Amino acid sequence: MASTTIDTPAGGVGTPALAPIMPSEKVSGRTWMAVAAGMLGAFMAVLDIQITNSSLKDILGTLSATQEEGSWIATAYLVAEIIVIPMTGLLTRVFGMRAYMMGTTALFLCFSTLCGFAWNLPSMIVFRMLQGFTGGALIPMAMTLVMAKLPPSKRATGMAIFGLTATLAPSMGPTFGGYLSELYGWPSIFYINWVPGLLLIGGIALGLDKEKAQPSLLLNADWLGIGLMAMGLGSLTIFLEEGNSKDWFDSSFIITFAAMAIVGLLGWAVTGAMRKQPFVNLALYGQRNFFAATALSMAMGMGLYGSSFLLPLYLGQIAGYSPMQIGEVIMWAGLPQLFIMPFVAKLSSKVDNRILCSFGLLLFGGSCLMNAYMDATTGYDQLLLSQVVRALGQPFVMLTLSNFAMNGISPKDMPSASSLINMTRNLGGSIGIALLATALTSREHFHSQRIGESVTGFAAATQERLAALTQSFMSKGFDATSASDMALKAIDGIVRREAYVMAYNDGFFLVAAVLFGCIGVLWFSDKVKAPSAGGGGGAH
Repeated sequence: MASTTIDTPAGGVGTPALAPIMPSEKVSGRTWMAVAAGMLGAFMAVLDIQITNSSLKDILGTLSATQEEGSWIATAYLVAEIIVIPMTGLLTRVFGMRAYMMGTTALFLCFSTLCGFAWNLPSMIVFRMLQGFTGGALIPMAMTLVMAKLPPSKRATGMAIFGLTATLAPSMGPTFGGYLSELYGWPSIFYINWVPGLLLIGGIALGLDKEKAQPSLLLNADWLGIGLMAMGLGSLTIFLEEGNSKDWFDSSFIITFAAMAIVGLLGWAVTGAMRKQPFVNLALYGQRNFFAATALSMAMGMGLYGSSFLLPLYLGQIAGYSPMQIGEVIMWAGLPQLFIMPFVAKLSSKVDNRILCSFGLLLFGGSCLMNAYMDATTGYDQLLLSQVVRALGQPFVMLTLSNFAMNGISPKDMPSASSLINMTRNLGGSIGIALLATALTSREHFHSQRIGESVTGFAAATQERLAALTQSFMSKGFDATSASDMALKAIDGIVRREAYVMAYNDGFFLVAAVLFGCIGVLWFSDKVKAPSAGGGGGAH
């Protein structure tokens, strides 16, 4: 296969914000300030999903909503976010990078505040949707800033920081959310956004030059394609997020959204292929490296968000941990990355990125495999090692995937590439969570039946256990009938608990299998190295 380094062609037509930078150029403090502000925005947008999920129980209690109704708080944000991500390239050209990032961040902060003031469930869902529509743009914009503003020799550092935003936020969200909710109440998880938000606006205002707006581009935009994209991605997200709770295709609601997703996505692809200048360049999927990178990004999303979905559920349901205790376990999948990522960034310019990514996938998948053998007594001490192993593996995958995705992408296509890779990772997360939620339900039923075959009233061990429990309850003052009923319920509870533990183990095994399988897909891409600090790209 061809051996290449990531570089930006000297030519190419692009907007002023995306003008190519010569490798010899030094990066000013202003530029680093803008890049850091963009990373802060991406971190804030990803964190907002996790931090809200960790406090959902408190929010639902205040708003008098059920768990099923409350799922729309997360779904509304994800739908809006996935729709706006592909549109960021167009909106950047229309308003300019500086004005768009400052404007969308200001709106994000306003809608965050309104979420804290929400008076009922419908108002919370509307504000969360508006929050997702403004916050979603911050994720691809961070990657675009790295590719547009940094010379090739500095992009590995920029991508390393971007990788941290994608992996740290899911790890730190439960910790941060549990801490804030317990000490200051759930509205504080929305108000806290003002701190990074104002820093972001200040950094972008000082770090980026003003650009001329081009509102005329909105008149010529592919509004049919945008509408089909919104219908397709929005319907697909609703299908994935709500499918398990509504028994998938047994529900006419789910069937309707599945059909809308297919029509919307196919229509988007067709209209995009027919236009000379689509709002996002779907033809990038035709590039082998980019296609492999996006496929791996989807799998990484499944692993990243899937493991962040399974472990808190297990700790809350089986171990009985509070949100803050759950956060103390989860954070060990994040903190070590701060020290590992700079090392990976340097290594990426010296070693074939396929080797680094394979190593990362082995560690990440291995950590999930370590979690596939839990029992009802597994807690903080037993999970610490697997969390550290996960933290060591994730940076190797996130950084190298960004390198693969941006290899050979021309300046004018960088916003499209950034949008598509981030959109795909988010979709992977939604698909992973949907699959795991369904697998948990079905595997719990399966294991309950299998355990139930052994735990019967005719089994000697069961009779002995029932007798011991009955005597225990009678010694506490209960009559014989009540004690017998309580003993039966206790046995049933143990059976269900063990069935759930085995189902969680199956879930982690599934995530590990997906991550290990990605190693084979990875080697279909070209050999890539990030450019070294010594200068430009070229063949290696």
